[in-house]
Amino acid sequence: MKNKVTIPTILFLLVLVSSFYVFSKENSKGKLVEPVQEEIQTESQIILFYGMGCPHCAIVDEYLEENNVKEKVDFVQKEVYFNRANSKQLEEKAQACGMPADSIGVPFLWDGEKCFIGGQDIIEFFKQKINTQ
Repeated sequence: MKNKVTIPTILFLLVLVSSFYVFSKENSKGKLVEPVQEEIQTESQIILFYGMGCPHCAIVDEYLEENNVKEKVDFVQKEVYFNRANSKQLEEKAQACGMPADSIGVPFLWDGEKCFIGGQDIIEFFKQKINTQ
């Protein structure tokens, strides 16, 4: 009688453990994993921070496209709404400019020394960059 209880109990435990293992593997497949971005970056690199769906960012992007700025000025664009590493970097650049955390928004540009916030200021920055080259 003891074997009749022990064998089903062991089988039940094996099925239970393997079910948890399979379930955890399946559950981890659907998780969003942020890509690791290895990039060589100098402090003087121009970075344009933006957010997906941001209307002010769209105005800046439209200006960049219409004036081929991406071909004339070397800079990188970083999305901050869905990328934590980029968002953290935006906060660091804003802190370097002495800005309080509650006044940070996008579009936001770091030119290596100064911060520019808002579409108009950023567009003016790029206009000056294009005219001086």
